Amino acid sequence: MSVGQELLDVPLPQMVSDLAMGIAKAQEALDKNSLNTTLALADETFTYVPQIVGTIDETGSEPVASIEVIKVKNMPLIAFIKPTWYQFSETKIEVSMDIKTSFSSSTKVGVSVTAKGGWGPVSVSIKADVEHNRKFGKDVQGTSKLSVTLVPVPPPPSMLPEVDIKRIEKPAPPAPSP
Repeated sequence: MSVGQELLDVPLPQMVSDLAMGIAKAQEALDKNSLNTTLALADETFTYVPQIVGTIDETGSEPVASIEVIKVKNMPLIAFIKPTWYQFSETKIEVSMDIKTSFSSSTKVGVSVTAKGGWGPVSVSIKADVEHNRKFGKDVQGTSKLSVTLVPVPPPPSMLPEVDIKRIEKPAPPAPSP
C-alpha cells in the first residue's frame, strides 16, 4: 500500500476526533496534576516569620535593646506558592501529499521488402517488425504534522482557598501614672 493511499484511507473526521480525544485526555491529566499540587501545597505547613521587631528603650537610666521575633506557626504553603495550571490553546493538523504520475508510449515499426525475380516466377517477401512500449510511473510523497500549544492559565476562581492574614497587635502598655 502506498503512502498516499494510507493517508487517504484515514478519514479526516476520524483524525480530528482522535486528536480531540487525545487532547481531552491530556487536559484531564494536566488538571489532575494541578489539583494534586494544590492539595499538597494546602496540606504542607511551615513556620512563617512575617516580622522581627527591634526596640530600643531609652526611658531608663541605661538604654535597653530587645528583639522580638513574631512567628506564625502552621502557615499553609499555598498562601505563598500558587500551583500552575495549563490548557491547550491551539492545535493544528497538517497533511500534505505530492503525487507525480508519468506516462510515455513509443512505437517502432520496421518494414523490409525482399523481391526475387528472373525468367521464372517472381517471389516477393515482406517482413514487418512492430514494437510498442508503454511506461507508467507514479511517485507519491506524503507528510503529516501535528502541533499543539500549551499556555499557563490562572487556576479556576473557586479552586484556591482565600488566605486572609489578619494582624492583631498588642495593645500599648498603659502610661505610667504620675
